[in-house]
Amino acid sequence: MPFVLPRIFRPTVLEVFQLSNVELGALFSTYGVVAFFSYLFGGSIADKYQPKYLISVALMLTAAGGLVLATIPDFWTLQLLYGYWGFTTIFLFWAAMLKATRVTGGKNRQGLAFGLLDGGRGLVAAGFGSLGIFVFTFFVVDRVATSVENQADSFQYVVLTFSAVIAAVGILVAIFLKSTTRAEEVQVTQWKELITNFKTVIKIKAVWLLMVIILCAYVGYKITDVFSLYANDVLKYDEVESAKVGTYLLYIRPFVGVGVGLLADKTKTSLMMIIGFLLSLLGCALFASGIIEEGLETLFIISILVTATGVYAFRTLYYAALQEGHIPLIMTGTAIGLISLVGYTPDIFMGPLIGYFLDGWPGELGHQYVFIMCGVFMIIGAIASLSFWKVTQNTRVQ
Repeated sequence: MPFVLPRIFRPTVLEVFQLSNVELGALFSTYGVVAFFSYLFGGSIADKYQPKYLISVALMLTAAGGLVLATIPDFWTLQLLYGYWGFTTIFLFWAAMLKATRVTGGKNRQGLAFGLLDGGRGLVAAGFGSLGIFVFTFFVVDRVATSVENQADSFQYVVLTFSAVIAAVGILVAIFLKSTTRAEEVQVTQWKELITNFKTVIKIKAVWLLMVIILCAYVGYKITDVFSLYANDVLKYDEVESAKVGTYLLYIRPFVGVGVGLLADKTKTSLMMIIGFLLSLLGCALFASGIIEEGLETLFIISILVTATGVYAFRTLYYAALQEGHIPLIMTGTAIGLISLVGYTPDIFMGPLIGYFLDGWPGELGHQYVFIMCGVFMIIGAIASLSFWKVTQNTRVQ
């Protein structure tokens, strides 16, 4: 709700809500600030309570926020809404989902478990995108000369549809998702144990390296937000065609997630992450070069495929790396909270920073600056992944 909608419908969102790229970035920052604290404390909550209850409540509350978005509120109401979503999707949901996934993967199938998770998330997001485009185009009167009012009406139906589906899934989770009962999944029962977990986890070198890896990886992921806008600004696609670019991108994710997950189980998670960063660096270089212009749709598609493959590769694996980093299972939630505290800070600064470049240098030049910045983070991420591989070689399994 907070991110996939703007990623797919970014030109429409800017038009309907009368936002600049900087203002949209400010909404992401508000989400990020709330998420910053939610990551830390939400991780501990996931070590104390059953994931099914946390996930179900989080989905229901997130869907309720969609009812507010459907009213097409003003900028300041949107700020409050994005802060609210920062709580519902992170404090209650994030660490609980990841811990459940790690338990499912066991000791030898972490890559596959997280590959299925991220691939499945991509497939669901793509399905949402296709559904959203169908609903949007069904209610749009004229794709060429549609008014802002007609766009707003159509977008409202998209938001309400998304909210209904999310709420329904929340109910299904409460009914059908099994509670964790195996011995190695036992929950922490005393709050003092959580403090002990913090002290233990923060001393693990792999945790600090994963902070840097995820920070750089998430910068790459945030860049996927601008592909639909690039199609609109540079290749001159209309709103519907631009939205399709964002949706097609999501269909890559399941194949990359499962494929890379399987490869990671056969090789090393850290090795696959290094390759992912190098692929994303190549994609960023293609966009930053300025050679992708109107009429070069094939090159545009190839560049998106290269960038997205790298992004989804390391996005699939950086929590599968918890096993390679020898982080104790019972401390998974705490470790995820600490890692996410730093790793997801791009939620705070990337939105405004992207908006600064896109609004300050309209058109292709602003996009070039965005991809140059992304390329720098990809280099840092590759170096951190290489360091992670070296550190974990001689670490004793716990």
